[in-house]
Amino acid sequence: MPSKVLIVDDDPLIHVLYKKQLEQAGYQLVTAKDGSEVVEVASREKPQMIVMDILITQMDGIAALRELKKHDETKEIPVVIATASVTAHYSLTKKECETSGAAGFLTKPFSPAQLIAEVKRVIQDPSTPPGAAEQKSG
Repeated sequence: MPSKVLIVDDDPLIHVLYKKQLEQAGYQLVTAKDGSEVVEVASREKPQMIVMDILITQMDGIAALRELKKHDETKEIPVVIATASVTAHYSLTKKECETSGAAGFLTKPFSPAQLIAEVKRVIQDPSTPPGAAEQKSG
């Protein structure tokens, strides 16, 4: 059974791009379109991780992350925050994500390889020894 990744982004094109990349790497994809939907979808689908944009509708990614961490059925799911927000406030935003419980932080644009590497880092396959993926590619 492939590991399940929940993508939260209000841009349908992002869902299509991530779906192709993740499915080619052997993961199953589920999606949510906004921050208000993420807790319900995560509770129902039980993904192994979530990749969530900061700038999403209804509830921003940081508020949605905090909401996920409040619920017993979703608080242990690792969340990687993805954002195109590279401004003077970048380090504050990254720190706020980490303080709120984010497992990682990706800055858009990122390559398919970066996305897959982050997913593999967060969802550690117990059948694969640490570092094995790097050894295969190097």
